[in-house]
Amino acid sequence: MKLYIDTDHIVSELDELAGFSDAPAPAVTRIVFSPADLQARAWLKEKCAAAGLGVREDAVGNCFARWAGTDPSLPAVASGSHIDAIPHSGRFDGTVGVVGMLEAMRALQAAGFRPRRSIELIHFTSEEPTRFGLGCLGSRLLSGSLAAERAAALKDTHGATLDEVREAAGFTGGLESVALPPNRYHAFVELHIEQGPLLERTQVPLGVVTAIAAPATLDIAVQGEGGHAGGVLMPYRRDALAAAAEIVLAVEAAAKSTGAIDTVGTVGICEVFPGAVNSVPSQVRITADVRDVQLERRNAVLAAIGERCQAVAASRRVTVTCDVLNADAPAECSVLVMGALEAACRELEVAYRSMVSRAYHDSLFMARIAPTAMLFIPCRDGVSHRPDEFATPEDIARGTLVLAHALARLAG
Repeated sequence: MKLYIDTDHIVSELDELAGFSDAPAPAVTRIVFSPADLQARAWLKEKCAAAGLGVREDAVGNCFARWAGTDPSLPAVASGSHIDAIPHSGRFDGTVGVVGMLEAMRALQAAGFRPRRSIELIHFTSEEPTRFGLGCLGSRLLSGSLAAERAAALKDTHGATLDEVREAAGFTGGLESVALPPNRYHAFVELHIEQGPLLERTQVPLGVVTAIAAPATLDIAVQGEGGHAGGVLMPYRRDALAAAAEIVLAVEAAAKSTGAIDTVGTVGICEVFPGAVNSVPSQVRITADVRDVQLERRNAVLAAIGERCQAVAASRRVTVTCDVLNADAPAECSVLVMGALEAACRELEVAYRSMVSRAYHDSLFMARIAPTAMLFIPCRDGVSHRPDEFATPEDIARGTLVLAHALARLAG
């Protein structure tokens, strides 16, 4: 089957989508349920309707655009991603998977392909955690990984609940209705920029993802004793920041101790009280992120950090509490879906490599309910979540073409 991918059309649509932003170009800011997000959603629905797709939305705003197959009773094949964007980020994260999927469907239609299984584009709500503090909100609810009651209790930085915000945006109904029934999908595949440098460095045009790492988030609070920087002598100090510094290094050491390249640990937040140069810090709160593609190995790192926290508390005479805010399980990708992607690459004579995704995506939760895999295209210098995030039109079109061929295999 000869498929034509309209590269200029994809680039034009990505540019149009980037225009729905609360930040000046080239940056993109599109927070879920903001006016910019709602404008982008309306634009996407118009594009899907123009392609002859049946569009529906659920109570949290996940959007489904379906091309009915010749046997609608069969579980469908789906692909998609997200279009929300963190503040001052780029125009390719998530959007390549949405716009690329739409173009893949149009290319199959133009070629006269008739799918046996229905093919569905999914636009997931709030993949980014910006507004409600929890990433992959839509796919968590779709997959039943997040209880409706817990989702309803989420609040944004202004204290508005998820229910208040979504209903004001026009998405009504109970959140319990979002979870999909069993066997809704035969397969799910997500096209995405790599958000890392490996493909570009190795000069391989595509990556077939074999596993998706998942984060565990730790909230670590250190309570010491403050005082005047000149008045509290060193032997008597219970410096919360000095203790926290040891814990930060312990996070790094625990991640390195596994010897596995796929184990990573990061402390990205450190809040110090009272925050004065001439005052001994009395309280510190740090947030740590630990990721791996192997659940047991990641959990061993969490245990090691917890043990080190208590050792530091004893040696420095401070109190340390370590709470797990979130701990998702990693996902292994489906042999069925990886096989379809690999077969498409071979058919098109496109080189690819197997790789893991160290960032997590909606695919992590779709893998709970459907055979799932991801297809990565390179991004320049591995940069993402910045205004200079960039993927070439050629790479986007190549990924879209492979996606289209894989969809044809899975849906035919």
